Amino acid sequence: MKEVEWVKDIVAPSLGERLQPIDPSLSIRVGYRFPYAYEICAYENENPCNIWPMKYETDLLIIENNNDHWTPRIIIETKANGSITTHDAITYSHKAATHRQVHPYLRYGILLGGRGHYPLPGRLFRHGTQFDFMISWGEHEPNKEELKDTIDLLFKEVEASRILEKIIYDSRKRGRAHYTILHKELKLRSSK
Repeated sequence: MKEVEWVKDIVAPSLGERLQPIDPSLSIRVGYRFPYAYEICAYENENPCNIWPMKYETDLLIIENNNDHWTPRIIIETKANGSITTHDAITYSHKAATHRQVHPYLRYGILLGGRGHYPLPGRLFRHGTQFDFMISWGEHEPNKEELKDTIDLLFKEVEASRILEKIIYDSRKRGRAHYTILHKELKLRSSK
């Protein structure tokens, strides 16, 4: 199965049908060209002008709609054929880091489909250092447990993005929350 068709015809509808009823502000964009940098070509006095966005195409972008604007929450890179190379892992991890330079609260992950009985490959753990999550589906269509786990994880990632955004942008506000510990939990699910 071709990756673009898989994402458009199976992955996006499977996820969107379950995200929207629970949180109608969330929606999915497929193949969206998303900025990872902005180049400034000129200045007008002290202010930048002629700003050019540099963009990567994303497989899946989950956004939060708020009246007249939207906020990116999660990017999911996908591999439909079940395999991923070391080069893929390094490239996607680098894309995550560059996207976060513009959107520091963004959550980033990878979804592998058609893996059969194989677990997540070790090269993803070793070289996917910028991934917040990794998901493996045995077939191209998720079974009920895989879909439930994926949806649960995505809601946690949306909430993490919202919290990070507040921490980053409300850090100087009066009455802000004062955090004394941040812990990024490692959570694994085994098929055995």
